[in-house]
Amino acid sequence: MEDTTSLSITQYSPPQPSQTLSIVLETILLHLPSPRDLNTCSLVCRSWYLTDSYTRHHLTIPNVYSVSPARVSLRFPNLKSVSLKGRPRFSDFGLMCPEWGAGVGVWVGMFTERYPWLEKIWLKRMTVRDQDLEAVAKGFKGLREVTLVCCDGFGTAGLAVVAASCRQLRVLDLIEDELNAEDEDEVVDWISCFPESGTCLELLSFECVEHQVNFNALERLVSRSPNLKKLRLNQHVSIEELYRLMVRAPQLTHLGTGSFSSAQNLVGVPGEGEPDYRAAFSACRSLECLSGFRDVLPGYVPVIYPVCGNLTSLNLSYANLNAQELKSIICQCHKLQTLLVLDTVRDEGLEAVGATCKDLVELRVFPIDAREDSEGFVSEVGLLAIAQGCRKLRSILYFCQRMTNAVVITMSKNCAELVVFRLCIMGRLRPDYVTNEPMDEGFGAIVMNCKKLTRLAVSGLLTDKAFAYIGKYGKLVRTLSVAFAGDSDMALKFVLEGCSNLQKLEIRDSPFGDSGLLAGLSHYYNMRFFWMSSCRITLQTCRHIAHTLPKMVVEVFTNDTVAVEDDDEFVDTVYMYRSLAGPRNDAPSYVRIV
Repeated sequence: MEDTTSLSITQYSPPQPSQTLSIVLETILLHLPSPRDLNTCSLVCRSWYLTDSYTRHHLTIPNVYSVSPARVSLRFPNLKSVSLKGRPRFSDFGLMCPEWGAGVGVWVGMFTERYPWLEKIWLKRMTVRDQDLEAVAKGFKGLREVTLVCCDGFGTAGLAVVAASCRQLRVLDLIEDELNAEDEDEVVDWISCFPESGTCLELLSFECVEHQVNFNALERLVSRSPNLKKLRLNQHVSIEELYRLMVRAPQLTHLGTGSFSSAQNLVGVPGEGEPDYRAAFSACRSLECLSGFRDVLPGYVPVIYPVCGNLTSLNLSYANLNAQELKSIICQCHKLQTLLVLDTVRDEGLEAVGATCKDLVELRVFPIDAREDSEGFVSEVGLLAIAQGCRKLRSILYFCQRMTNAVVITMSKNCAELVVFRLCIMGRLRPDYVTNEPMDEGFGAIVMNCKKLTRLAVSGLLTDKAFAYIGKYGKLVRTLSVAFAGDSDMALKFVLEGCSNLQKLEIRDSPFGDSGLLAGLSHYYNMRFFWMSSCRITLQTCRHIAHTLPKMVVEVFTNDTVAVEDDDEFVDTVYMYRSLAGPRNDAPSYVRIV
């Protein structure tokens, strides 16, 4: 009998060293999670560049105007997942006029042609029309995830096509989008368009949809979606309807509660004839993330107590509850890692957070009244409680009307793992509340002691000294936001010349001019974008930068739809970004590309 073992060994031909290295490299690149790491690897040599091109399955484009769709399709032929970002962040605050741009149509056209197998599309701050959603739904038969964040331009008709055509859809996530205004006879019953035979849905979120949905259809959809884990409802879903959904989906891990008020009971306290809401929450043993509470009635708050002990994330940023009502919830959330809340929590509520939530990683405190002269309900007292009690904190956004250097310094020492520190003192040029000194030392301590800091937002009375600290110690800072701060152009020079990893710089209403802007000429190519508004920048300097840095696109525009003219000396807003595609061709008439 022939020895097949010895035969196979003699016939075996080992792979060439180059093949082995290629296989190893592909395996390594497939397991690198960071796009920055992948980009760095692709610069090693041509072989690594090509391997990255063919193995890259997910691509994030932080600015859709930084590269052309054609270039993307040639560079990465095998994409399965894409994330696109359009307008800059200041568009969220009304600092950009409508119709500025960032339409997704040209990208969708390329994606459907080159990547018909696409499985995931994620869009942020982009204009998405109904016909774009139709092209997405019909062009990608295997589409599994659609996420739209802060997008506009579409309506219920577009959602209906997605629901009807994407048979393998697992995620439909609508986050803070602005849907088109539609008359009652124009609204499409999109919830009824999901397949009747059963769905693959794992996440359905429509908190931002202002139109009422067909609840009976929603109830049937939840019933035939056994894999549904995350459900976030809009303000039209009452607590009675929420109960019916929870009974049919006790497997939920994430829940947006809708209004959390009763359509029949106007008293605000659960009556004898109402469902046992508390039992419904008790049955959801896997529930770990809770949000919603859009029109919450305080009398219904106790029904969530059974799940509080298991929560890791709690979003109460729409819940207009007083400090005592919020404390009754917070004091039971010992596992909480993420908390979003209005400043109606007051300092006493934040003291409860510090005493209870020892594992807290992220905290955001939003103002219920964002006016500069508003009263403000939280202060340095609340921030001190967080600094003393929540030592694991990594990210904080804190709106207040007063602050002290001492408390910020304490936070820098106690929460040295901070990656994101955004302190927004809403009143302009507010000094230290106790000493009346600038807030320089507080922010200086943050960049000195928090060695991992990558995002920083500064406010209050700040001199150039604060920016000298940031430039000297903020070596990992990638995003810096500045408002109403600084003495002179030296502040801007300190930042541009010192923060070697700076990617995004946002400045408004500060005393910076041409000299400060020109200080960054050797750095702008390394940055993703630079935004300045309501400063002292001349059109001539913008032209000089555009001429000196031909791969930087320099856009100037006013705060309304009036175009910048040649004889205008100063510009209201400058938005600069690096681009391999050159100036865009869809800019509205009031946006001037110099």
